[in-house]
Amino acid sequence: MINNPITSKPSFVPAMPMRAIDDLAAWQGLDFRNTDDFTHQLSDAEIAEIDAAVRTIAQRRIEHIAIDRHHFELPQFGKHVTRIRDDVLLRGQGFMVIRGLPVERYSIEEAAAAFLGIGAYFGKPVSQNGKGHILGHVKDLGRSIDDPTARIYQTTHKQTFHTDSVDIVALLCLKTARFGGLSRIVSSIFLYNEMFRRHPDLAAELFEPFCFDRRGEVAPRENGYYETPIFHWYADQLSVFYGNRYYIKSAQRFPDAPRLTAKQIEALDLFDALANDPSNYLDIEFKPGDIQLIHNHVILHDRTDYEDWPEPERKRHLLRLWLCPPNGRPLPPVFAGRYGGTEIGNRGGIVLPGIPMTAPLEAC
Repeated sequence: MINNPITSKPSFVPAMPMRAIDDLAAWQGLDFRNTDDFTHQLSDAEIAEIDAAVRTIAQRRIEHIAIDRHHFELPQFGKHVTRIRDDVLLRGQGFMVIRGLPVERYSIEEAAAAFLGIGAYFGKPVSQNGKGHILGHVKDLGRSIDDPTARIYQTTHKQTFHTDSVDIVALLCLKTARFGGLSRIVSSIFLYNEMFRRHPDLAAELFEPFCFDRRGEVAPRENGYYETPIFHWYADQLSVFYGNRYYIKSAQRFPDAPRLTAKQIEALDLFDALANDPSNYLDIEFKPGDIQLIHNHVILHDRTDYEDWPEPERKRHLLRLWLCPPNGRPLPPVFAGRYGGTEIGNRGGIVLPGIPMTAPLEAC
């Protein structure tokens, strides 16, 4: 049991670092004036390697659920992808966009194979929902944000800044919306630094547990919500978990969930206000063939509202992977409540008993 140095209250979470964090991941959106600072444009040679690997998957009739880096050989590009994972995502600014995958000439089967194959160089894919999907589809399914079993990515509604329940999240853009749908990211390490500088008492509040709604994806003997702090100081690193403000609010529907205090709400309001300051976040316009990769422990992501095309075949469509790298950072025990464990290389995702892993090729 460790006493919080600000509040002096017993807590199961590690102590708050009494300083700002000097880290490459502590950036402001204004720091990135040139897209070259966060993009890698695929070369003809790299695309040829990917094409060859996709053909091999088809010729050998390898199921998408079985694709790994041994099935998807990228002799030169694979080395570069590994460097992006280690030097940019895990030890650097925490995000990257790989641009130029030729999705316009790929079938959905080929696009999914390419995405799963490239993703395998970043980490092991894990389930993104209670259906066991390792390949997700970010697409409007006509669901309402007010539905307590709906996930916001299944609507056209603006998301709030959040993290996903895994180390790395990857998105591949297949089709863009008619208007809107920008990817918006912000450094959660910068947000902590600003909160500590302005209101250390409010920063300390986020080192205490909050309740997050599981949105109906509940295993036996689990509550409909889980509890975790937002800020975690562990192994001399700050890791941030923010299941999103909507899910904190909807967790209050459970009568046994602790009620939010005025101080907690004040801390969340400051956190959200800093995240939504245009000086702090970075907007990224997706193009078909873009792969965006984010290190969840240091980056929050969001999406702006969008208006979709009326034709079903033109609607905005992204593929998503949740990836667990073999060399991720140590995480505190409390993460096990959402990640299923904290073992490096074997954690994260939403896993319900008896549900097999699948890689569906359409949204469902």
